[in-house]
Amino acid sequence: MTEMPLRRDSSYTDDYSDYDSDPEFVPRGRRPAVRLSFRGGLLPKTLWGRIAAGVGFLLVAGAGIAALLLVQSYVLHDEHFVVPTSESIQIAGNSHLTRPQLLSVFGEDVDRNIFNIPLDERRAQLESLPWVAHATVMRLLPNRVRVAIVERTPVAFVRQGAQIGLVDANGVLFDLPGPDVDEATGQQRASTVARNAPQYSFPVLTGISAGDPLSTRAARMRIYLGFMAALDATGEGISHKLSEVDLSNPEDVKAIIPSSAPDAGSAGGDVLVHFGEEKYLERYHQYQDHLAEWHAQYPRLASVDMRYEQQVVLEMQPGSAPAPANTSTASDTATAKASSPSVSVATKPEAPKVAAAPVSHIVSAKAKRLAAKQKGKPTHNAHTRMVGQSSGPGATAQGAPR
Repeated sequence: MTEMPLRRDSSYTDDYSDYDSDPEFVPRGRRPAVRLSFRGGLLPKTLWGRIAAGVGFLLVAGAGIAALLLVQSYVLHDEHFVVPTSESIQIAGNSHLTRPQLLSVFGEDVDRNIFNIPLDERRAQLESLPWVAHATVMRLLPNRVRVAIVERTPVAFVRQGAQIGLVDANGVLFDLPGPDVDEATGQQRASTVARNAPQYSFPVLTGISAGDPLSTRAARMRIYLGFMAALDATGEGISHKLSEVDLSNPEDVKAIIPSSAPDAGSAGGDVLVHFGEEKYLERYHQYQDHLAEWHAQYPRLASVDMRYEQQVVLEMQPGSAPAPANTSTASDTATAKASSPSVSVATKPEAPKVAAAPVSHIVSAKAKRLAAKQKGKPTHNAHTRMVGQSSGPGATAQGAPR
């Protein structure tokens, strides 16, 4: 089968060519129109399109601004948004500061539009109060203000001259809380006196003052908190037995401990104990273990220095003298306390200082001294030595502080 190529007949005439020459089918000219083309961006490409878009934007923006101005004028002048009384100011979180003390910050805001109250400024004023650690102030539409505060937590009393205040863990000083006062009468409310009365059980701190930088006070408070935590590590509640803690020397924490000795009078009932800067609990137990023994020999004991290895320095009150001891008592003590540390005894300048032997050998040491005086020769003992009147007050010690 042979394929034959198709051939166009030259005599074939295009019937549609007649339409091109017919005037009836000639297209009419189109009128020019504004075309908005957003291809490739949001702005129109034509000039008229851009002008129309700009005008529309200005109209919408102007309407929005006008609406905002109308709303602003309404909320700033309508009486529904005015704080009517102090009762519209809600306060939460205060347990020591009274409501009148906190409302004094908002004295200018009563009868004021709620949107004109500077919240950040009021928060800063609240946090400037010594008792306030953190404050939050917010608007509650239409005409109320809510205040939430976090008060500082005191950890000790602090002595400032003749005044007693409080201090927190960061070294911030503040006064004791006062009673609530009725706003109308100005009289103290009896129902709130018991609530605001401090019920603290803290020792009194010395060695920090308002004149010290806050960083210094904070560092000393860390020493105090470590000292108290070490004493309470065994759950014995030893920190509650302290009446005063002295932080004036960070390397020597001193505490006044009321004596539990039955024969300690009112003048000799408190003992100043030097704890140094470490081993607080160990030194306290050592102090308690030998306190009755020391009081039996030195009834008017004033201070005990526990900072030295294998030696304790005792200081008596002015005009005090050791209680007389007999040989049988010393012999019994030597048997029971053979392992006790050596004790050095010191008195105030009114009486000579005597560096004494261990309690277990007090009588024998005295006998040696008397024999030496009779012979005119000084004694030399590993635990005893005489100190003249020229020595200054304080404890005599052998060895270096622990």
